Amino acid sequence: MRKQKGFSLIELLIVVAIILIIAAIAIPNLLHARMAANESSAVASIRTINTAEITYNSTYPTVGYAPVLAALGGVAPCTSSQVTACLIPSDLAAGNKNGYAFVANGSGGTPNTMYFTTAVPVAVNQTGIRSFCSFEDAVIRVQPTGAPIGSEAACEALTPLQ
Repeated sequence: MRKQKGFSLIELLIVVAIILIIAAIAIPNLLHARMAANESSAVASIRTINTAEITYNSTYPTVGYAPVLAALGGVAPCTSSQVTACLIPSDLAAGNKNGYAFVANGSGGTPNTMYFTTAVPVAVNQTGIRSFCSFEDAVIRVQPTGAPIGSEAACEALTPLQ
């Protein structure tokens, strides 16, 4: 009898089926881990924005807190001014980072005596599950549904991050 070289079609199909089963188990866990990493990045970015707002307020007391998020950043090589304070990375200052959309606004007064910042998932249940917010007290609060947080009062009513 002739000796067979290589694998039979059935053997190859069994290997492919095993690989698909392993992928079906692993991919949801991978996506969940990615969302958790995006959320951790969003919390760290909110902390960075809080620190930058306090620094901006002490550096430019006639302006107060930054009027918009872009004022806290700047493109390298960055020259510090009221318009580009060079306090946060340029990708964060642009408003999007790791699946989250960031907004930070001053109160609109002269000087800005208050600020309000939010981080909302770009696609809820895909890039993140929860939304985050903060204001002058620098306590990060959580919106568990991922919905946008419309005001400082709505943020203040939320549960602080544990």
